[in-house]
Amino acid sequence: MTSQSYRGRIAPTTSGYLHVGHAQTFKTAMERARESGGTLVLRIEDIDFERCKKKYAEAAVEDLKSIGIQWDEGDDIGGNYAPYTQSLRMNFYVGAFNKLLKSGKIYPCQASRKQIAELSTRQKRTFDFLEPEKIFPRQLRRNCVREFFPGALEKTWRFKVPDGEKIEFFDNAMGAQSFIAGEDFGDFVIWRKIGVPSYEFAVVVDDAAMEITEVVRGKDLLLSTARQLLLYEALDLRPPQFYHCPLVMDKNGKKLSKSNTDPAVGNPSLIRSQNLI
Repeated sequence: MTSQSYRGRIAPTTSGYLHVGHAQTFKTAMERARESGGTLVLRIEDIDFERCKKKYAEAAVEDLKSIGIQWDEGDDIGGNYAPYTQSLRMNFYVGAFNKLLKSGKIYPCQASRKQIAELSTRQKRTFDFLEPEKIFPRQLRRNCVREFFPGALEKTWRFKVPDGEKIEFFDNAMGAQSFIAGEDFGDFVIWRKIGVPSYEFAVVVDDAAMEITEVVRGKDLLLSTARQLLLYEALDLRPPQFYHCPLVMDKNGKKLSKSNTDPAVGNPSLIRSQNLI
């Protein structure tokens, strides 16, 4: 990877205020971009319109600036890959969905949460970087579909994983990684019935479209990387390199996350509390 070609990104999800774990990861992303003489992109990930709010997007930009994060492309600056906000990029996701559909590797899923919970199996391995996940039951897997049909984007779609296939990659922070499809993770959602892509699908589409060469993010997303590599392959896209940062833990030894962090301003785990924005 040459210094001229390096493109990194920081991509806050706007479902809550940013915490000090985000700060550590985003600082690392900026440092790696600067060390490589490359470009850093700010992308706002707000595709989950049920949880994401405009106030959190505005707060994220404020918080990033308060800790000295500087980017070279974004909706506030401009760039050749605009727009840099996911909710404005639906045409990219629909186009990629159609391409993935033609690959014959996805299927519409009508299984209820109750059915999935009753038939799911446990992962064969446990990992120190995330809570145990349940494997989507093969009994509920359906035949893959290759043709678009009316109402297709109003259904849940899953990617059919190649059971038993080993997904290997080298992480620039954590070293060699290896996961087994069907054992460490099962068929996963790429499109939600509310008409939007899943996180796994959206970030692959965006990182490829924005020509990101290295993704810097938390260690808890190592397993997501294995899923995303399958999407890169199915879409015939070149994947970026990856750098997964150590996690920041709270006083109880649990990783900081938006779901377990008190959203009230004044919580010392929040960036804006530490900076008194």
